[in-house]
Amino acid sequence: MSRIAYFGPRGTFTEQAARELAPGDDLMPVETIWAALAAVRKGEADAACVPVENSVEGPVAATLDGLAEEAPLVAVAEALLPVHFTVLARRDADQVRTVASHPHALAQVRHWLERNLPGAEHVVASSTAAAAVAVQRGEYDAAVTAPVAVEHYPLRVLAAGVADVPDARTRFLLLRPPGPLPEPSGADRTSIVAAAANRTGALAELLTELAMRGINLTRLDARPIKGNFGLYRFFIDFEGHVAEPRIGDALAALRRRCNNVRFLGSHRRADEVAPTIGTGAGNEDFVKAVDWVAAVRRGEQA
Repeated sequence: MSRIAYFGPRGTFTEQAARELAPGDDLMPVETIWAALAAVRKGEADAACVPVENSVEGPVAATLDGLAEEAPLVAVAEALLPVHFTVLARRDADQVRTVASHPHALAQVRHWLERNLPGAEHVVASSTAAAAVAVQRGEYDAAVTAPVAVEHYPLRVLAAGVADVPDARTRFLLLRPPGPLPEPSGADRTSIVAAAANRTGALAELLTELAMRGINLTRLDARPIKGNFGLYRFFIDFEGHVAEPRIGDALAALRRRCNNVRFLGSHRRADEVAPTIGTGAGNEDFVKAVDWVAAVRRGEQA
C-alpha cells in the first residue's frame, strides 16, 4: 500500500481527488501544497495529490511554483472534479455573521453568498476544510466546504451543490519522483516548464516548435522567477505522450531552444479527449521521415 500526501486537512476537494486517483492507499493530509510535495521529496510519502488548475479561478500558483523548484516530481495521473460546494454552519442562516473558506472557494460562490447570506463577512482560510475546523472551534459561523467535509465535521448543512458556475471543475495531479512513466493511452497530456531567455520572440520560438509539429496546447501559464524581477517561467501542457515520436521530437527541439526545461509528466487525460493531429503530423509521419533520412545517409534513394 502506498502513502499519498494530499493538501488537507481532511475534508477537502483534494481528499476526494486522492481517493479517486489512489483508491485503497493510505491518505496523509498535510497543511499546504508545499508540504505535500516536500513529503514526497523527503521520502515520507510515495506520492502527492495537489490541485493544479480551476476552470473559474485559473492556475494554482503554489503547485506551479512547487513543481518548478526543488527536486523534480512527475505527474503520473490526473483527476477532474466538478466543483460544487456544501455550506456548513453552527447555527441557522439568519444568525450567520461570518463565512470562511479558501479564496478560490469564496470567489466561486460569491453570488450565492450575496443572495443567501447577504450580511455575512467573508473570511479567508488556508483551505475549505480548515474553514470547517475553525467553525467547529467557534471562530466563525459558517464554512464553504467540499462535499466530503460532511463525513468529518459534525456541522449543520445549510446548503449543498452550491456553485455560481454550474460546470466549474478543478484538475488535480498525482505526483511521484521520476521513474517509469504510464504507458501511452491515445488520450494523453504532456507537461513541461521552461524558463525562456529574456529577449524578443523567445516564447514564440518555443511555441513554434510545437506548432510546426502539429501539437495542440491545452494550457499556457506564466509565473515570475523568484529573485529575478522581470523573468518568467512558462508552464506548457500539450496533447500527446513523451513516448510518441512526434512528442519526443518536439521535446528535443524545445531542449535545444531552451536549456532550462523541466519535464513534468506524461499521463492519460482525465477527460479522455484524443489529440487533434493534422496532415503530416502523425507519429507514423515522423517515423517515416526519420527512416528516409537514415536511408539517404546510407546512400540509398527511395
